[in-house]
Amino acid sequence: MAGSKAWVPRSDDQYRIPLLSMSTRAPLSATPELGEPCPDQARLDAAQSSEWQIASFVASLTNSAENTVAAYRNDIEGFVRWLAESTPPLQSPAAVDRMVLRRYVATLATGGFAKRSIARKASALRRYFAFLRREGVLESDPSTSLRSPTGEGRLPRVLDHSDIAVLLDGPSPDGEPHWRRLRDDAVLEVLYGSGVRVGELCGLDLDSLDLGGLGDGGAVSVWGKGAKERRLPLSQPAVVALRAWLALRAEVVPISAGPALFGNERGMRLSQRDVRRIIDRRAARPTHPHALRHSFATHLLDGGADLRAVQELLGHADVATTQRYTHISNHRLREVYTESHPRA
Repeated sequence: MAGSKAWVPRSDDQYRIPLLSMSTRAPLSATPELGEPCPDQARLDAAQSSEWQIASFVASLTNSAENTVAAYRNDIEGFVRWLAESTPPLQSPAAVDRMVLRRYVATLATGGFAKRSIARKASALRRYFAFLRREGVLESDPSTSLRSPTGEGRLPRVLDHSDIAVLLDGPSPDGEPHWRRLRDDAVLEVLYGSGVRVGELCGLDLDSLDLGGLGDGGAVSVWGKGAKERRLPLSQPAVVALRAWLALRAEVVPISAGPALFGNERGMRLSQRDVRRIIDRRAARPTHPHALRHSFATHLLDGGADLRAVQELLGHADVATTQRYTHISNHRLREVYTESHPRA
């Protein structure tokens, strides 16, 4: 980038992830998208005003995942900015009533937001106003009857066995260093073999592993949503891949990265973006990292696994969340029947 210090070449520069140049800042007159950050300082000040207690609300979300907390913060700040742009502007939670909330949801719908996004924003508003009611900021909760558009939830995409084979056993890209191949093998084997979330995988430390003795199956302890720990089995290929990675991890991951199990090219703990890059390098077609978790669950059910057992492995608090995978499994069963049975 222009203006930065001269770059000192290093032996691994050819494997570094290139930095993109920063885009030019948008002019203040630019019109922001609905619910997105507004450059007007007065509106930003309104969103951060102590009267709205956004920081206190975010701090109360102790049992929510990091991504959920960040999304809820953005949702509430976007709502406050929308209120500041209203006619007349509304400057405090006490000025919000049921009709204001309904008008906001309707504006989101006409603004082109997906139903899933609107549902999440409505959920954030319900959590937020329930918090203000508990804290005594409001005498009543205007969001109790707030509803959002509903639609059929999207079924997760599941990789077939040929896609999995390419990911796990495909050839290395040209010029790939040996250490990166071993790390990526271990990452992918844990993602598919244990069904962990990408965030859970990135948070793994060295003491999260129990690789057992030679020939024995291992286990991994992960911290999931709601700060709940669960212990998951490791497949034998995952144990083999992890042993190979650990044999040279110390040569790749510096002491400054702490006990992180996986590190990236910059000597830091592996991030979710790094995992996406790993899959982009190895997948035969565009694949989201979460598809490995979906495939883990669906392939278990295809093989006759008990739904409750799959629920425990995935760390779902509600079995209804796990049941969506039965819809995929049943759909696949119908496809096999239709293609294979002579009277289908």
